[in-house]
Amino acid sequence: MTCHLSIKAETFPIAGSFTIARGSRTEVHVVTTTLTQNGLTGRGECVPYSRYNESVESVIAQIETVRAQIEAGLSLEELQNLMPPGAARNAIDCALWDLTAKRSGTSVAELVGIKSQHRLQTAYTISVGTAEKMAQDAVKASNRPLLKVKLAGEGDVQRIAAVRQAAPHSKLIVDANESWSEHNLEANIAACKKAEVGLVEQPLPAGKDAILAQVEHLIPICADESLHTSSDLESLRDRYSAINIKIDKTGGLTEGLKLLRKAEALDYVIMVGCMLATSLSMAPAMLLAQNAQFVDLDGPLLLAKDRDHAIQFEGNLMHPPSPQLWG
Repeated sequence: MTCHLSIKAETFPIAGSFTIARGSRTEVHVVTTTLTQNGLTGRGECVPYSRYNESVESVIAQIETVRAQIEAGLSLEELQNLMPPGAARNAIDCALWDLTAKRSGTSVAELVGIKSQHRLQTAYTISVGTAEKMAQDAVKASNRPLLKVKLAGEGDVQRIAAVRQAAPHSKLIVDANESWSEHNLEANIAACKKAEVGLVEQPLPAGKDAILAQVEHLIPICADESLHTSSDLESLRDRYSAINIKIDKTGGLTEGLKLLRKAEALDYVIMVGCMLATSLSMAPAMLLAQNAQFVDLDGPLLLAKDRDHAIQFEGNLMHPPSPQLWG
């Protein structure tokens, strides 16, 4: 059954700025797709990420190359073979799930076997900066139960200690975004252990992380940039005990579900994360996070403006999305 595809580039302002090891920004650029069929619409949102050689322009161009097949009414299974993993496929995959649920008069949650979604406790991100600035930010967020601390390599021992002192009661996870090296790896892990950090995310660059198989894992080490789809899992097992599932990397909810099930079977610690994006990106990811040990879906909390019918937050607590948003 045919449908109509529309594609839109959108920009959302960040509240202040967002800084990681790779740089700082003040706004978020997303691509939104809408599939319309017999008066019903399904939507998906993706975040083109330069780390993976994506841009708004390249993602839109990639989707346009398969517009005819999409509008001809391809299935979710056919989409997996038609497009590679990544942001472009994610936008179409999530729109197809949304449209499929509306056509069947049910919810995406029910379609994937979840009878009812529960609220989730997400991490709240502290951007990287000087130890003093991060401590100030941590004080403001110290009432939040879970903080995700962005790091940048040199000086991270001081940053970790400063945040822990500023937020003594919060559980901490840290994200190095590939910024550590063989020279500071063990010292930074030891600092995390001392600060009772619960998880270290992607300490070394993807493809240059072999040493992780040789060092003692004082706390769980989580693959992010090193992991994209379920086919990566076996090769990572000697270096990582945890994984971060992001639908912009998997290319949508379909592969995200496959990755989740396989990771659970391999006994990985599961984290479900996000690119910095709106509630429309968080809604499908929340389905993957229902039983995750760590949830990092705070994208909307970091924006100055979100979408209509946005996900409701009480502090770090996320409510399931409304049908008007997605699903």
